Amino acid sequence: MRIWITYFAVFFLTIGSILLSSCGVFKKSYEVVRDTVTTTYKVTKGITKIVVGTGEVIYKVGGYTFNVIMAPLSWPLTHKEIETIDDMPPKEAIKKGRVKNSPYVVYGKRYVPMSLEKAKAYEETGKASWYGYETRNQKGGNMTANGEAFDPRGITAAHKLLPLPTFAKVTNLENHRSIIVRVNDRGPFVKGRIIDLSEGAARRLGFHRKGTALVRVETIEVET
Repeated sequence: MRIWITYFAVFFLTIGSILLSSCGVFKKSYEVVRDTVTTTYKVTKGITKIVVGTGEVIYKVGGYTFNVIMAPLSWPLTHKEIETIDDMPPKEAIKKGRVKNSPYVVYGKRYVPMSLEKAKAYEETGKASWYGYETRNQKGGNMTANGEAFDPRGITAAHKLLPLPTFAKVTNLENHRSIIVRVNDRGPFVKGRIIDLSEGAARRLGFHRKGTALVRVETIEVET
């Protein structure tokens, strides 16, 4: 019986490798794929299940689904104002997998993201905004600061100091709606705002038409 179990495990791992290598997106993959796609996240405040399909990884966290696809390096960043990451051109840092909590520069200002340990206890209340409308009709697509394909209709977020990626619970304190988002981008770089949500996340939280809202952001503790 153990021999048969081992045989099937090897078989499915082989099939999975073939599927990934045959996908057009992964033919344009780079070093960060290994860190982002094949890492198993243990979520202690919810359940995470990873399903590897043809070219994407699906995370299921607390009833929410996140489709993660790495973007081709030819795609522009959603936040083009990022000048360097880890003292390198942004796409070079993304290619080398030097993004997670590396310092980066925007408009000449250097931002130093928090450590993984500090991020576990992060909680903050402040103003949230949203982005994504401006990227919807752009030819091709847009890349987040950690190299993922940006989907404005998804439930993701940009944060200046959290490690990328991080899962966080966001609560709209004006209507008490809450969702879980995947923080995979940098921003917002507007004074007085603590998080920039995707258009899809803003719709779920009920402030899409208003533009901004008072929210509470709490990270979901993860182990990599």
